[in-house]
Parts: sequence; C-alpha cells; structure tokens
Amino acid sequence: MPVLHNLVSNKELKARMLAETEPRTTVSFYKYFQIADPKAFRDALYIGLTKLKVFGRVYVAHEGINAQISVPASQYESMKAFLYGFDPALNNLRMNIALDDDGKSFWVLRLKVRDRIVADGIEDNSFDASDVGNYLKAADVNAMLDDPNAVFVDMRNHYEFEVGHFDNALEVPADTFRDQLPMAVDMLKDQKDKKIVMYCTGGIRCEKASAWMKHNGFDDVYHIEGGIIEYTRRAREQGLPVRFKGKNFVFDERMGERISDDVLSNCHQCGVPCDTHTNCVNDGCHLLFIQCPSCAEKFHNCCSPLCMEESKLSPEEQRTRRAGRENGNKVFNKSRGLLNMTMAIPLPEKK
Repeated sequence: MPVLHNLVSNKELKARMLAETEPRTTVSFYKYFQIADPKAFRDALYIGLTKLKVFGRVYVAHEGINAQISVPASQYESMKAFLYGFDPALNNLRMNIALDDDGKSFWVLRLKVRDRIVADGIEDNSFDASDVGNYLKAADVNAMLDDPNAVFVDMRNHYEFEVGHFDNALEVPADTFRDQLPMAVDMLKDQKDKKIVMYCTGGIRCEKASAWMKHNGFDDVYHIEGGIIEYTRRAREQGLPVRFKGKNFVFDERMGERISDDVLSNCHQCGVPCDTHTNCVNDGCHLLFIQCPSCAEKFHNCCSPLCMEESKLSPEEQRTRRAGRENGNKVFNKSRGLLNMTMAIPLPEKK
C-alpha cells in the first residue's frame, strides 16, 4: 500500500521546490458533480498526481472537487490527460492557468476530504447547487458592465475586494463565503428586477452563489465563467479592454496577480497607496494585512510594535506568552482597525 500523505518536513520540501530548475505552471480548477466515495476518490487522485510531481491544495467532497496546484511544465499535458480520464465528469475540465506565475506557488501536495468544496453554511435540503445562473464570457462581461440595469456582485472576501475589483461592483463585506450568501440576498432584495452578475477569483464561489440567488427568487442571474482569472486571460487573448482594476488576490504564496496598474488600497499601517498582502511574521499572530516596503522595514515584517517585540523573544518565551491566549481573527478588516485585529499581547509581569 503506497503512502498517501507527505512524510517530509515543510522546510525541506520548500527547499527542494526552490532548487528545481524546470519551470512550473500554476493552475486552478473545480467541478461540481456527485462523488459517491470521496475518500476512495481522494486516494486514487493522490497517487496519480504524486506520480506527476504535482504540488498544491485539493479539496474533495460529495459535491465535487476544488484545486489550486502547480505542475512541472513538461507534465502539464499529462496532468490534463490524467484528470480528463480519471472520471467522466472531469473530461474537458476547464483549467484556469495563473496570470502572473513564477511557478513557486506550492511545494507539497495536500489532498483533503471535506464536507463541502466551498464552505457555504447552507442547510436547506431543497437547494440545488447545479441550478446555476447564465455563464458570461469576456465580451459579455464588458457589455454587461455598460448595462445600467446590471449589478455586479463581488463574492470574494473583503480583503480580496480591497485590492482589486470591477468599477461600481457591490462589495458584500463579510469575512467568509458562508456569511456572504445570506448578506447578498438581503442587500439585493429590492433589486430583483435587475440583472445580477456574480463574480469571484476562479468561478467556484460565484457559480454556487448564482444558484443560491436563483433559489432565493432572483430570476435574471449571471456569473463570470472561470472568474476573474479566465475573464482576464480571454480578454487579453481577444484584444478586449480588461475592465478589472488592481490585483486579483490568490490563495498561494504569491497572494496576488497584477491585473492593472491601478493601486486601489493603502498600507494598513501608514496609509500610503499599497496593495501588497503579507502575513505578520510573529508566530503568535500571522495576521493577513497590507504592508508597504517602508513599514515592512520599520516593523520587521510585523503588524504592530507588540508583535515586533514578541517576535524577537526566544522560542521558549514566545510559547510562554502564547499559552492560553486567544489569537482572534487572522485577517485585518479596515472597518475594525488594525490594532483591534491583533490579539492583545501581554507584557511580562514586573518582578
């Protein structure tokens, strides 16, 4: 029986990936379809992808598959052929190739069975996730952006919207997709006569969101085929104006793909124009926030003076401070303020 999980440390795996000389292609894909035995599906998929030296993050559930991976360039076509033949539902699966790719996005393959491929919080058994809205291709998106009767709804998290979005798109200011779904219905309840256009990074969230809107009585619902990634790729290939502005946040080491030169956000510490996401280097924090180069140098890549002070302590002292401490939310939300998002770090008691 082959080993169906990684046995090597992350540090060693990352070093091996960085030492590779062959370029890698970063790609994402998803598919909603019924998987009778997700565990068996996962194990067989793990064996096949491992043979092709695929790295990345893949979720499998009864409702389908969701993946963000990298593959050696020479193995890309073999990987596609493997997936197309793995299950009839995956034949001609759409691949979203990364727009701004250095091939260093992943260094290990993590393939997990989940209850849902996208956590949605939906408990309504009558909901049919396959009853989705109409797909929009790149030219259709641009035409719809000029339609005064259309409302574009961004189904990504607030920190994704902050660094990039379509002009006049509606932000649904929630921390999670499960919170966004009911919020979107409520925010649009008086616009059921409008054309509702949902969009997200690669299509997986907005496709389910379009089905949810239809389930809640919205009749004229659309979603962008392949999300921002596919829209941008096709618009560039076809010589169309790319109407998305700023950066497209991605969930790997890059944390963003540059779509336009527009910088829509600001450093969360000093306020200068900036759209570079980072994680606080303090092991007791790892807050996701936007930081400019000047503040990165000033705060030693930390989100606050408190985290900077703690990160300089010995590992034992850091563990002592973290013991019993509630870490709180790990994402900065500008509506709540940076210092409120970092957990209170107690200073040592005076003796």
